[in-house]
Amino acid sequence: MDTVRLNITLPEDLAHQLDRLVGPRKKSRFITEALRQRIEKMENDQIQKRLKEGYKARKAESLAITKEFEPTDLEGWDEY
Repeated sequence: MDTVRLNITLPEDLAHQLDRLVGPRKKSRFITEALRQRIEKMENDQIQKRLKEGYKARKAESLAITKEFEPTDLEGWDEY
């Protein structure tokens, strides 16, 4: 895996927590995993937002199709 060295700035308290929790030699791996999870969540949120917008845009069309086929859908069903 190709890597790139970055110089980042963190709040001091966060840097101390990172040192305490993962140790000095595992920071890069921890930050990589955290970034991957965060990026995946952001991408999933964007997909969900686009799907929701698409569903809203198609709502009227879907309702019209459902209404059009309603008599056919109920054909052959016994009355309860």
